[in-house]
Amino acid sequence: MCLGIPGEIVEIKAGHDDLAMVDVVGVRRAINIGLLGPDQIGIGDWVLVHVGFAMSKIDETEAAATLAILTGLGQAYTDELQALAESDIT
Repeated sequence: MCLGIPGEIVEIKAGHDDLAMVDVVGVRRAINIGLLGPDQIGIGDWVLVHVGFAMSKIDETEAAATLAILTGLGQAYTDELQALAESDIT
Protein backbone atom coordinates (compact mmCIF):
# COMPACT_ATOMS: atom_id res chain seq x y z
CA MET A 1 0.00 0.00 0.00
CA CYS A 2 1.26 3.47 -0.80
CA LEU A 3 0.20 6.30 1.45
CA GLY A 4 0.47 10.05 1.28
CA ILE A 5 2.05 11.11 4.57
CA PRO A 6 2.16 14.64 6.01
CA GLY A 7 5.61 16.07 6.57
CA GLU A 8 6.95 19.42 7.72
CA ILE A 9 9.50 21.23 5.56
CA VAL A 10 12.58 21.82 7.72
CA GLU A 11 15.09 22.88 5.05
CA ILE A 12 15.20 23.95 1.41
CA LYS A 13 18.32 22.44 -0.17
CA ALA A 14 20.79 25.16 -1.22
CA GLY A 15 21.38 25.14 -4.95
CA HIS A 16 18.44 22.77 -5.55
CA ASP A 17 15.17 24.69 -5.81
CA ASP A 18 13.30 21.44 -6.29
CA LEU A 19 14.59 19.64 -3.16
CA ALA A 20 13.63 20.10 0.48
CA MET A 21 14.25 18.22 3.70
CA VAL A 22 11.02 17.06 5.32
CA ASP A 23 10.39 15.71 8.82
CA VAL A 24 7.79 12.95 9.03
CA VAL A 25 7.29 11.99 12.70
CA GLY A 26 11.03 12.13 13.35
CA VAL A 27 12.18 10.65 10.03
CA ARG A 28 14.00 13.24 7.91
CA ARG A 29 14.36 12.76 4.19
CA ALA A 30 14.93 14.84 1.08
CA ILE A 31 11.85 15.16 -1.11
CA ASN A 32 11.14 16.75 -4.46
CA ILE A 33 9.02 19.92 -4.23
CA GLY A 34 9.15 20.63 -7.96
CA LEU A 35 5.45 19.90 -8.43
CA LEU A 36 4.59 22.78 -6.10
CA GLY A 37 7.37 25.21 -6.90
CA PRO A 38 9.88 26.81 -4.54
CA ASP A 39 7.89 30.04 -4.31
CA GLN A 40 4.92 28.15 -2.80
CA ILE A 41 6.81 26.19 -0.13
CA GLY A 42 8.85 27.41 2.81
CA ILE A 43 10.36 26.16 6.03
CA GLY A 44 7.62 25.28 8.49
CA ASP A 45 5.06 24.46 5.79
CA TRP A 46 3.33 21.09 5.78
CA VAL A 47 3.06 18.99 2.63
CA LEU A 48 1.54 15.67 1.69
CA VAL A 49 4.43 13.38 0.64
CA HIS A 50 3.96 10.47 -1.75
CA VAL A 51 6.83 8.44 -3.26
CA GLY A 52 9.35 11.18 -2.56
CA PHE A 53 7.29 14.07 -3.96
CA ALA A 54 5.39 16.85 -2.22
CA MET A 55 1.97 16.43 -3.82
CA SER A 56 0.17 19.31 -2.11
CA LYS A 57 0.56 21.89 0.60
CA ILE A 58 -1.66 21.31 3.64
CA ASP A 59 -2.18 23.17 6.89
CA GLU A 60 -0.94 21.96 10.26
CA THR A 61 -4.45 21.01 11.45
CA GLU A 62 -5.01 18.79 8.43
CA ALA A 63 -1.53 17.28 8.89
CA ALA A 64 -2.27 16.38 12.52
CA ALA A 65 -5.65 14.87 11.66
CA THR A 66 -4.17 12.83 8.81
CA LEU A 67 -1.31 11.56 10.98
CA ALA A 68 -3.84 10.47 13.63
CA ILE A 69 -5.80 8.50 11.03
CA LEU A 70 -2.66 6.97 9.53
CA THR A 71 -1.44 5.83 12.93
CA GLY A 72 -4.67 3.84 13.23
CA LEU A 73 -3.80 1.86 10.07
CA GLY A 74 -1.20 -0.06 12.04
CA GLN A 75 1.21 -2.14 9.97
CA ALA A 76 0.54 -0.38 6.65
CA TYR A 77 1.57 2.93 8.23
CA THR A 78 4.58 1.35 9.94
CA ASP A 79 5.68 -0.17 6.61
CA GLU A 80 5.34 3.19 4.85
CA LEU A 81 7.46 4.94 7.52
CA GLN A 82 10.09 2.21 7.19
CA ALA A 83 10.19 2.69 3.41
CA LEU A 84 10.55 6.44 3.90
CA ALA A 85 13.38 5.94 6.39
CA GLU A 86 15.23 3.72 3.89
CA SER A 87 14.74 5.99 0.87
CA ASP A 88 17.20 8.55 -0.46
CA ILE A 89 16.57 10.68 -3.55
CA THR A 90 19.70 12.81 -3.27
